[in-house]
This record gives sequence, C-alpha cells and structure tokens, in this order.
Amino acid sequence: MKKALIPVLFAAAAALILTGCHGSRKQKDFEIPASFDTEVPREITFWAKNDTNKTQTGIYEKAIKDFEKIYPNINVTLRLYTDYGKIYNDVITNISTNTTPNVCITYPDHIATYKTGEHVVVMLDDLIRDGKFGLGGSEVLFESPAADQVVPEYLNECLLDGHYYALPYMRSTEACYINRDYVEQLGYQVPDILTWDFIWEVSEAAAEKDKSGNYKLNGQKVMIPFIYKSTDNMMIQMLKQRNAGYSDENGAIGIFNDTTKELLYTIAEHTKSGAFSTFKISSYPANFLNAGQCVFAIDSTAGSTWMGSGAPLSDISADKIVQFETEVRPVPQFDPDSPKMISQGPSVCIFNKEDPGDVLASWLFAQYLLTDGVQMAYAETEGYVPVTLTARNSESYQDYLSARGTDAEHYSVKIDATQMLLDNTSNTFTTPVFNGSASLRDAAGQMIESTAKSVRRKEKVNDAYMEKLFTDVTSLYRLDQLAKGEGEDNGKQVLGPLPAASKALLAVLCAAWILIILYVGIQAISRKKAG
Repeated sequence: MKKALIPVLFAAAAALILTGCHGSRKQKDFEIPASFDTEVPREITFWAKNDTNKTQTGIYEKAIKDFEKIYPNINVTLRLYTDYGKIYNDVITNISTNTTPNVCITYPDHIATYKTGEHVVVMLDDLIRDGKFGLGGSEVLFESPAADQVVPEYLNECLLDGHYYALPYMRSTEACYINRDYVEQLGYQVPDILTWDFIWEVSEAAAEKDKSGNYKLNGQKVMIPFIYKSTDNMMIQMLKQRNAGYSDENGAIGIFNDTTKELLYTIAEHTKSGAFSTFKISSYPANFLNAGQCVFAIDSTAGSTWMGSGAPLSDISADKIVQFETEVRPVPQFDPDSPKMISQGPSVCIFNKEDPGDVLASWLFAQYLLTDGVQMAYAETEGYVPVTLTARNSESYQDYLSARGTDAEHYSVKIDATQMLLDNTSNTFTTPVFNGSASLRDAAGQMIESTAKSVRRKEKVNDAYMEKLFTDVTSLYRLDQLAKGEGEDNGKQVLGPLPAASKALLAVLCAAWILIILYVGIQAISRKKAG
C-alpha cells in the first residue's frame, strides 16, 4: 500500500509545483452572460491614476456614486495611484495571485504585457458589439455611446494583435508652449506650424550672453531657451516625422539607425551651446517658462494649467512670475505640410475573473466612464479631450470651449491646448505595441538624456560614442533579447522570467506543500497499518 501511494503523492506534489511555481490558475475565456441579474451583489475594484488633483478625484468619486445609483448591486472600490508605472508594477505582481483589479486605467504598452498571461485581460471585441450589453446596448441602464460614436482614431489605438483589449478614456498630445514676447523681441514671429530649424535658430539666439555673463534676452543669470519634458516622445516623434526606423508590430527593433545618430548629434550641438535641456536634467519646463527663463517649453496638453503667466497651478511663487503672452502650437515638425504628433492618454482595460457576472459588471462600469458627463467633467480639468463624438459635439462642451479666458476654469492656455488637439486628431499617431514596447520607449528617451548629460560633462560625442551608446542602451533595456524573440513561446509572447526573490519564495512555498502532502500521506499509511 505504501509503494502504491508514493506515485500519487509525487503526482500531487508535481501538480502543486506547476500551479504554485507558475503563479496562477489559468482563467477561462470570458463568455458574455445571457442576462445580468441586478439583484446579485457585485464587488469590483477600479485602479486609477491621479496627480493629487482633488478635482479629478472628485470626478472619479462622483462617477462611481452615480453608477452605483443606476446599478445598486454593484459596489465599486476606487484605488488611486500617482504614477502609471506603479499601477503597472502592481498589476504584474497581482497577476500571479489572481488578485488583479477588475477595471484599470492603463496604456496599451502595459496591456501588451498583461495579456501574455492566458485570458488575464478580457478581449472586448464581442462585448463592444453585443446587442444587449455592448456599446449603446439595449439592456445597458444608462445612455452608453455606440461604437461609432467613439473617435475612430482613439478606439483603434486599443487594438492589440487585431483585437480590442481596452476602451479609450482620455486623450492628450504634446504642445509647445511659447513665450511670444521673447520670440518677437529676438526679431521673429511665431508661425502656425513650428519647424525644428525655427526652434533651434531662435533658441540659439536666446542663448546669447552679454559681457557680464547675463543672458541678453531676459537680463538674468538663468535661461534655458528650449526644454523638453518627455524625451522619449521627442525621439519617437522626430523619427516618425523623418520616416525613420523605430519598431514594427512584431517587435523588431529599428531605432538604432543613421537618422537617430544624426538627431543625437544635433541635440548634442544645441546642448553644448546651452540652447537645449530636458526635464530630467533641469526640472519642469513650466517653472522656467513662467519665470521668464525659457522660450519654448514642450509638455503634455494635459499639463496646460501649469503653463504661462496666469497658470492656475503654477509651481513657482508669485514674485518669480514674469508677465508674457503665451502661444500654444503643435510640436515642431520637419515637414510642416505633413504634421505628425504623438497621441497619448489613458485607456481602460478589464481583467478576467472566474465569475462572468463580475466581468460584465466591470464592463458596464468601464462603459459608464465614456458617458458625456464623465468625459466632459474630466476633460475640463486639464488639456485632455473627450474620446467620444457625442461629448465633443455636445452643446455644453462647445460652450466650455467658447468661454476661453473668462476665468481660471476656462484658462486660455488650457483651452488653446485642447483646441489644438481637437484640430489635429487626424495628425496623431501611436507606436507599435508589443510585450517590451514600453522598454523601447524608455530607451528612446534614454539616448537623448545620455547624450545631453555627456555633453554637459564635456565628453566627446562622436561615432565611437554613438556606437557605445547604442550598445549600452540595448543592454540596459534588454532590447537585444526582445529582437531575438525572448519571451515568446510557440509564437506567443509570455511574461519574462520571475525575479530571483520571487523564485525563491515560490520554491519555499512549493517545498512546504510537498512536505504537507508527504506528512498527510505518511499519516494515512500509519493509520491504515494501525487499523
């Protein structure tokens, strides 16, 4: 009897090792229930990002409260984060224990990694077009926008591997915030479409000093003519505008090319003269712009309320603010006749759960975030734009735009940034999304940051430097392993190797289960013999 039991014990132990050491049970693919029982209590969690903006927090809380009035059986618990990266890390950690949130504010780059776990993220194709519970569905208890009422460019950004894995929530892009007074003082006029040549020329003129070491333009000891907040976006957009390599949908890395080198040499040249710097090197562009220490500040349209002399959310003291006229333009272009700017902003994904009713409840809440009231309220807090045509075309939203400059809520720079994006929706683009695309994005910015820092340290930036930079960045972000297909299994990308600490913990857990099973087995054998 003892010998017969041993194989069973080993089989049970092996099964536990496989389920425990691989982290989680496989979820079943989600199937839409035929009905939704509004009497069955449902608990769902919603993870969202918020920059300690109480107004935005209030919008989330009101949306949840209003939704719960429509569906009293669904209780939504809000968890706020100050950084998208922290949401990403927590989701990755919780995938292994089946404790992901139900609904999550996120980005496609992150979803590409989430969905490498089987059935972790719900594919939304069928849900979107479902006649009962889909967008604009007959059994949805609120006025949900139909699929064709979502801005097509933004809905298509949620396509991964040919399927929808998210709904767009808000959209922004980058804008160039300009001290028009300084530009005109230097003898130039602000064009409708900025070019890189114009930016560099004016920035070099603004970097000139007098005999006393003060900058001629502002009479101060500090002047950084051109500051870029997000250097990953800077490199990505420059490459896109030049039709140069970055990556493709399959994850093939093409960023290490001659155009990239050329762009980095140009950046090095203007860093050396003092005409250019970055947020990571110098600090927030808005602080320099508002203090009269910057001519061109590039930041998100979602940061527009920090930009300009009258900025409602300025981070510097009132006595440091310099009065000037602020102009808002799209990011500089190589070809002004064919502008290209990055589309950014959060989307909403839904995580699979064992109970289909919980998933359907999550989907209903995600839909509610697209209703006009939520869309307009959130868009009006910053330079975001709604993702639905119904919200954009509504009378109340048009009234909001037309009230430009009447008060702090309708701050002129914020409205200008919003209008700029509305006018350029068709000129926006996104980068290919795959498991590891977030690392490539970081690498794009790192090359600019490293080059600028090397120039400031008076290092030689030449061909040898560029070759080493490419090698170092490739290694730092493991891009060589992405290019070779690491993380793929039978054509499907999977989550990368667990950290050593996680492996150790799982090994201890597996060993503990084995010992427990063996102990129980031995006790059973002993009782059998005793009987």
